[in-house]
Amino acid sequence: MLCLPINFANIPTMSLTARQDDSADTKENLGIRAYKQLKNDIIKGAFRPDEKLRMSVLKERYDLGIGPLREALSQLVAEHLVVAISQRGYRVAPMSLAELHDIYDARAQLEAMLLGLAIERGDDAWEADILAKSYQLSKVSEANTPHSLLEVWDARHSAFHTALVRGCRSPQLMKVRDGLFDKVQRYRHFWLKETVFSEQALEKKRQEHDALVVVTLARRKEEAEPMMREHLMTPVPIITAVMQQQGIA
Repeated sequence: MLCLPINFANIPTMSLTARQDDSADTKENLGIRAYKQLKNDIIKGAFRPDEKLRMSVLKERYDLGIGPLREALSQLVAEHLVVAISQRGYRVAPMSLAELHDIYDARAQLEAMLLGLAIERGDDAWEADILAKSYQLSKVSEANTPHSLLEVWDARHSAFHTALVRGCRSPQLMKVRDGLFDKVQRYRHFWLKETVFSEQALEKKRQEHDALVVVTLARRKEEAEPMMREHLMTPVPIITAVMQQQGIA
């Protein structure tokens, strides 16, 4: 039997650096997964305001280790969805009617300003995107089952509003807008659960959206700005009532 010498130098091997990079990527991916899942659960009310986030419960719920969970919690602290308590772990951030009104008012004022800028600066592509997103939003109830309606309507509604203001052509202002939207999400979910399955509520929103499209594409800034403010403030009374029912004040 002929035995040939093996040249080990020619066999590809994984370097220590490559293995370390793979390990780092895996850790980062787990951290992102933990962040997305925990944030989604907080926004949708799986954890109540002020509820203590016990690491043992989180590990079991998400099937993740302490490292990714701590990374996720730190990020959510920065986003004011979680509060770090010295030597005592973490709690879900509190909610209040005062914060509800402040966040919604700030968001409505900013969105109206951005829409005004978009009307001044938007081009033909901006107009076409508004029409496309408006059409997609109007078709949600026809294309989706009740089980998926909430998620799909919310995603298309968000895309429609983003299309309206994207014509402002200011990345910095859009970043501020994104930050306010993140803060309003927990409160907004109360409104979504109360209204999105109601055909009457959806029809009212369709009419408001259609009116916004008309005045925006007609470049009637003086009408569009107050219309946007009023449109974005309509959920506040509904959310207020739900919070009071649940004893959140």
